Amino acid sequence: MTITQALLSFAAVAALLTIIPGMDTAMVLRSAISQNRRHAYATALGINSGAMVWGIAAAVGASALLAASETAFTVLKLVGAAYMVWLGASLLWKSFRTPAVPAPDTGAFPVPRGGSLLASWAKGTGTNLLNPKVGVFYIAMIPQFIPDEAAPLLMGIALAAVHNLLGLLWFTGIIFGTHVARKWLRTPKVAKTMDRITGTVMIGFGTALALETR
Repeated sequence: MTITQALLSFAAVAALLTIIPGMDTAMVLRSAISQNRRHAYATALGINSGAMVWGIAAAVGASALLAASETAFTVLKLVGAAYMVWLGASLLWKSFRTPAVPAPDTGAFPVPRGGSLLASWAKGTGTNLLNPKVGVFYIAMIPQFIPDEAAPLLMGIALAAVHNLLGLLWFTGIIFGTHVARKWLRTPKVAKTMDRITGTVMIGFGTALALETR
């Protein structure tokens, strides 16, 4: 298998995984609705940053240790589960508080107080870094797509970059699709509903991750 063939084959697998609805998609969608495109992209870039770290770790063998060590896997799994549940609970709590008043000129919600682009990026990054299933996925998939003649580290980075590019394209479609319907999506009722759905999804993912056995 040549390097080109490896990249194309991995892209086909990554594309299928990217479009499967999951927590990453829910987080970007929620940011696009309740905040704005910049925050949605910051969240998406954070998710991609976490994926890149896992890809590099898989390439140099760090994820192999994670996959082999029951203790390391369990600790990271529980930390990640707690983080997801905390994010989900925060969204649910916010949705049941008194809703913000829509801006009179656009009908859109203002960016929440204290909500910075760095915070949005950090949430996306933390979601992926604290999910050991992402690491296990990379250690299971990336070695299969590294040709003998390729440098493992560079090839691992290239494969993770392909996955990130596909993810960014998918997130862009979600963000701009949301922007088209922003007036409807940002009404108080819809925004609260999206927060509750996203929060429930996050709590569900976190709970499932905590209870899952290897």
